[in-house]
Amino acid sequence: MWLSVPDVCERLSLTPGKVHRLVEDRALLGKKIDGVFHIPEVFLEGAAPLPDLKGTAVVLLDGGFSHDAALEWLLSYQDVLSARPIDAIRQGRKTEVRRFALTLAL
Repeated sequence: MWLSVPDVCERLSLTPGKVHRLVEDRALLGKKIDGVFHIPEVFLEGAAPLPDLKGTAVVLLDGGFSHDAALEWLLSYQDVLSARPIDAIRQGRKTEVRRFALTLAL
């Protein structure tokens, strides 16, 4: 499920500016859908961004992935992980996900 910035603001009790800052800081990733910026709900944990997402996003983006490619990779099933990377992160497998991401760096 995709959440708009106002939805994320409500969920995290933050202003739109702070949500956009989380995106700039790579703590959250998202994309425009029909001209409106959205963030995957799976990137949130309770009333906060998923803690281990930022480090993984940094590995991907610093490794040459575009913002859109990193987002797509996190949400796409990877045979090596037998899961979507975001699901593996949520299962506590961040090190495995990041090691795999490093092998894909340009």
